[in-house]
Amino acid sequence: MQIYLPIAEVSVNAFLLLGLGGMVGVLSGMFGVGGGFLMTPLLFFIGIPPAVAVATEANQIVASSFSGVLAHLRRKTVDLKMGTVLLVGGLIGAALGVGVFNYLKSLGQVDLLVKLCYVVFLGVIGSLMFVESLNAIRKTRAGVAPKRKKHNWIHGLPFKMRFRTSGLYISVIPPIIVGVLVGILAAIMGVGGGFIMVPAMIYLLGMPTKVVVGTSLFQIIFVTGFTTLLHATTNYTVDIVLAVLLLIGGVVGAQIGTVIGAKLKAEQLRILLAIMVLAVCGKLALDLLIQPSELFSIGSAGGH
Repeated sequence: MQIYLPIAEVSVNAFLLLGLGGMVGVLSGMFGVGGGFLMTPLLFFIGIPPAVAVATEANQIVASSFSGVLAHLRRKTVDLKMGTVLLVGGLIGAALGVGVFNYLKSLGQVDLLVKLCYVVFLGVIGSLMFVESLNAIRKTRAGVAPKRKKHNWIHGLPFKMRFRTSGLYISVIPPIIVGVLVGILAAIMGVGGGFIMVPAMIYLLGMPTKVVVGTSLFQIIFVTGFTTLLHATTNYTVDIVLAVLLLIGGVVGAQIGTVIGAKLKAEQLRILLAIMVLAVCGKLALDLLIQPSELFSIGSAGGH
């Protein structure tokens, strides 16, 4: 069933969009990521202009993340205090990111920027997570108890705050910086930033994995909502028809993903997310290297 998207100015199969939304919703519930790192490239592949894909996907992430947070709140695996600190940085970063996006859109370089950002960030983060998770699984099978570093340079920073749900007493500076970076990524790449935030919260801040997922989704809701508002009022690139179809699939998928995620071990969750990140990175890198003629044609169509 073909449906016309008025802002994107293309016709797409409605059931395909519902299926994509549901798949990304499952990822959101399982891993605590918005799923935009996967959905935005998929929208590129089915012919959605990059500017519209980025702005509309931020909107879809709000719903799938909200659905996932409700499930985690019932399990009491959301650190609301940590989420609020991350949110402060995230809103600042989102405002900065939309400014950069608007400037590059005026230069006609948004398409290239978005794809290069995906290849670089997904490649680095995915590789680091995969190696660490593989080592953790080997240690678990060998019967070696995992050691969490209790003290590092972060514990020496000022402005400390106690986060009881996470069992931490650390400075608010690192969470705010992480939030700013995630906010910038949300605006430029159309992602929730969970693929950056989740590893940062686990390895940098030292939060328990089960708490990280719900807390990440909590912060993502507000940052991507703010990003969508900015894109809608400054770029006019949010396609409401596309957003609604993705929202329906995402909300249902997030509930399923949360149930699946609760049955897996922390190491298994991290290595699955790492494999997913690397797979998307590889696909985008191949498109940039092997099919430059198609990329140019998309860029020229989006720039008129």
